[in-house]
Amino acid sequence: MSTETTQDHRDPGLAVLLAAALAAVGVGLLAVAAAAVVDGRPAALGAAVGAGAVLTVLVLGSFAVHVVAQAMPSASLLVAILTYGLQVVALTAVMTSLDRNGSLGETVSGGWLVVGVVAITLAWVIAQVWFGARARIPAYDLREPATDDRQEAGAR
Repeated sequence: MSTETTQDHRDPGLAVLLAAALAAVGVGLLAVAAAAVVDGRPAALGAAVGAGAVLTVLVLGSFAVHVVAQAMPSASLLVAILTYGLQVVALTAVMTSLDRNGSLGETVSGGWLVVGVVAITLAWVIAQVWFGARARIPAYDLREPATDDRQEAGAR
């Protein structure tokens, strides 16, 4: 006799994050290819830097919030707000460092950097909403009751 359950133990939230990341990578590659065809190497580098920075920040931040939401759901809102603030600070630091070291405009095209940032952000948000709306994520995770030999009070 088997005691296996038919319950699926895969994490649907993680699947949504991975699918959104793959969709964003695809859009980022399209943006880099379009930049290379239209304006050459500085444009492709600008689109790649913008797309890479935003994708890294979004994936790491969303994964951190996901891990905290799994471990301690009551702290997930606080972590999400703090993560958003850190994401803004990290992207500002990337843009500031590019501007200060002189590579923005010469080596890296600023216009295509913005295209990479906007393309990845839109792709990430749309994909996360799309896959999240179709995922079967339960509102409550009802664990199976532990088998206990004791009887409940009042039970015969």
